Amino acid sequence: MNWDQIEGNWKEWKGKAKAKWGELTDDELDQAEGNREKIEGLIQQKYGKTKEEAREEVDHFMKG
Repeated sequence: MNWDQIEGNWKEWKGKAKAKWGELTDDELDQAEGNREKIEGLIQQKYGKTKEEAREEVDHFMKG
């Protein structure tokens, strides 16, 4: 799965993202609109992760 596919089907993937990162609100996920950089930034803010840690979490999320 690549990020373009996730972004294209964001409404479907949004629920999976919400399940993985429960501190992200529906509004935040709606505003991110599947944009990977925005989602990584939200993960950094909400969870106190580094940019690299957030990128690794998103990579893992993409795999399934």
